[in-house]
Amino acid sequence: MSEPDSRGDATTPALIPPPLSLYIHIPWCVRKCPYCDFNSHGQRGELPIGEYVAALVRDLEQDLPLVWGRPVHSVFFGGGTPSLFPPAAIGDILAACAARLKFHPGAEITLECNPGTAEHGRFEGYRAAGVNRVSFGIQSFDDGCLQRLGRIHDSREAEAAVKLAQDAGLDNLNLDLMYALPGQDLAMALHDIERAIALQPAHVSHYQLTLEPNTQFAARPPEGLPEEDAAWDIQEACIARLADAGYAQYEVSAYARTGRQCAHNLNYWRFGDYLGIGAGAHGKISDGASGTIRRRWKPKNPRDYLAHAGTAAGIGGDDPIAPANRPFDYMLNALRLVEGFALRDFEARTGLTRRAIAGELATARERGWLEGDGEYLRPTELGRRFTNDVIALFLR
Repeated sequence: MSEPDSRGDATTPALIPPPLSLYIHIPWCVRKCPYCDFNSHGQRGELPIGEYVAALVRDLEQDLPLVWGRPVHSVFFGGGTPSLFPPAAIGDILAACAARLKFHPGAEITLECNPGTAEHGRFEGYRAAGVNRVSFGIQSFDDGCLQRLGRIHDSREAEAAVKLAQDAGLDNLNLDLMYALPGQDLAMALHDIERAIALQPAHVSHYQLTLEPNTQFAARPPEGLPEEDAAWDIQEACIARLADAGYAQYEVSAYARTGRQCAHNLNYWRFGDYLGIGAGAHGKISDGASGTIRRRWKPKNPRDYLAHAGTAAGIGGDDPIAPANRPFDYMLNALRLVEGFALRDFEARTGLTRRAIAGELATARERGWLEGDGEYLRPTELGRRFTNDVIALFLR
């Protein structure tokens, strides 16, 4: 039986498990960037690659009962810097996963790459291992900006890395760019966009630099950050230029050519399910039989993870999402999408009736933040500008 919804209805829609993805976290990087709040750790000495691959397999095997029989639609290697692992190790991980999980035909398999770690011949190896999408953390093509961001690569290395991947036959590429950088003006931001467009990637991620807690930039903010209005002008101008070049915005910070949206991230934003393996990895799993949704995560420290992966101590946490919290969790993801969401999908993926969010939806419509018919709702232009305010309506 499904749990009662947060407004006390006795009967609720069936919770239907959504598509399943797999996230694999590689926690090491060459050097921690001052703006980064991800679970990443600067490399010190030789990486324990073989030991970590074995730990990932134990971790996966422990989680398998949560998803028996469900196909995996996408895989994402994130970090840290996954490209610090050689192709053979990535191949071993994918082979072990494919032996234990059913991969959907044509599953998208993404590897994050720091241009400073790209080497000749490496992308051929990744492609042979099964990787069919590469996401480059470029951030800027301005060498001054890159230095202020603490990146280990320069603009020349960034372009060379992308071309190496293309020469290896990988054409599903994403370029990560940041804007509102220290010392950056509108012309510099647009120049970054032009340099990206010239490389003809399938996808561009374009997001504002934010000062996240527990980062070096939060403790010591860099000088020369653009004011809020200047940052908004940069965002609008860059969106327009990307659109002119054939990159349609489909999420707050994501732009793609037709048919090249990131399947893995779309699953997140549509409140899909995902297994998370690796140090600090998070997962979300729905159980249609019990009507429960749970979040599960692994220890962040690589030493702890290596020591305990596959055991009870290798689970950092495993908490159900209470029905009262599901509307906020759902909207935190779905309202990032330009396409919005269908109310029937909200019901299927939360196990709640649409009545559970009727008041919040009415408020959002009154404020001009949401639009649509009785079944499908999407953020307006105003709503996209104030995404956090719209989402906050659902916080209980």
